[in-house]
Amino acid sequence: MRANIRTVLFDLDGTLADTAPDLAQALNTLLKEEGRAPLPFEKIRPEVSHGASAMIKLGFGITTQDADFDRLRKRFLALYSQDLHTHTRPFPGIETLLQDLQQLGINWGIVTNKPAFLTEPLVAGLDLKPAASCIISGDTTVNRKPHPEPMLLASIQAGSRPEQCLYVGDAERDIQAGRQAGMQTLVALFGYISQRESPDRWGADGMIDAPRDILNWLRRDG
Repeated sequence: MRANIRTVLFDLDGTLADTAPDLAQALNTLLKEEGRAPLPFEKIRPEVSHGASAMIKLGFGITTQDADFDRLRKRFLALYSQDLHTHTRPFPGIETLLQDLQQLGINWGIVTNKPAFLTEPLVAGLDLKPAASCIISGDTTVNRKPHPEPMLLASIQAGSRPEQCLYVGDAERDIQAGRQAGMQTLVALFGYISQRESPDRWGADGMIDAPRDILNWLRRDG
């Protein structure tokens, strides 16, 4: 057992919860409003972890320099905020995992780049038990991932030192942030990773195919 780990921290989208269906619905609703054809879910899913800006770039083929970008991004967020929970669920195995962690004396938390006005109602709607020991959103701190600042705040709120934390995420910036904060890291391969990405090159301490694999990793001698 890796006895030094006292806290497991999760990215939200693509790691703790499968938010892609509701985010895809918001994007396709916006595309229809703008007179464009909807995109297939399979094309949207790999981009979800990269946030609202990535959704607009994907859907409209524009950059942040485009005159319409900010308007479209705000409308996308408004649509999404109105419908956060229709299809979003914890990934299979997450709820059991959190209970098992509690039995091992390990608490858990969330570090996401999602803004708090979306994160807080979404997490409340998931109603996960035991409750998170900390929830750090994209606007909780001055800097967002891949900067280590939100990770370090999470460790403080969770009552653990950074080296006592394991961070699990599905994007390269997650692993970068965790490593820079002095945490151990795992890549959630079940998350929103595109074929053009190479998670084996991100420098994580391991990769997992399902949430339950976190327990197997923790139980190894480290």
